Amino acid sequence: MKESVFDVLMYLFNNYLDDEYELNTDQDSLQGILTHAGFAEIQVRKAFDWLESLTYEEIIEVSNKSQNKISHRIFNTYEMEKLSTECRGLLSYLEQTGILDSHDRELVVDRVMALESDEIDIYQLKWVVLMVLMNQPGKEDAFTWMEEVVMNETELGLH
Repeated sequence: MKESVFDVLMYLFNNYLDDEYELNTDQDSLQGILTHAGFAEIQVRKAFDWLESLTYEEIIEVSNKSQNKISHRIFNTYEMEKLSTECRGLLSYLEQTGILDSHDRELVVDRVMALESDEIDIYQLKWVVLMVLMNQPGKEDAFTWMEEVVMNETELGLH
C-alpha cells in the first residue's frame, strides 16, 4: 500500500486530533497503531516530524508576529510548480479575509512544501491550512471557520 505523509496526517486528524485525545500522550503507542493500520513506518515518522515542525515554527515566529503587516507574497518557481493558481488564489483569499495572517500563510507554504507530493490540490491545501490553524494560539475562530469549509466541502467562490 503506497500511502503518503498527507494520508497519515489525514488519518491522524480524523481519528486522533480532537479535544478528547492528546497527540503527545504516547507517541510510540500511536506510531504502533498507525503502522498496524497499514502505514509505512517511515511515513509515520515523517508525519510526526511534519506535525512537530508546526510547534517549532510557532515558537520561533512568536516574537515576529507583532511585526506582521499586510504583505504581498511572491512565489518562487518550485512553489508555483507545487501550488496551482487556484491554491495560490486560496491562500491570498484567506489572507485578505483575515483567516490567515502573513505568518500563518508562510507556515502553510512551508508545511505544503514539506509534503512529498509533486503537486498539491485545493483539497490538500485546505487540510494543511486547517492543521496549521489548529496549532496557532488565538486562531480558534479562524480554525472553526476553516473547519466548516473543509468538513462541508464549501466552495469559496474564488475568481
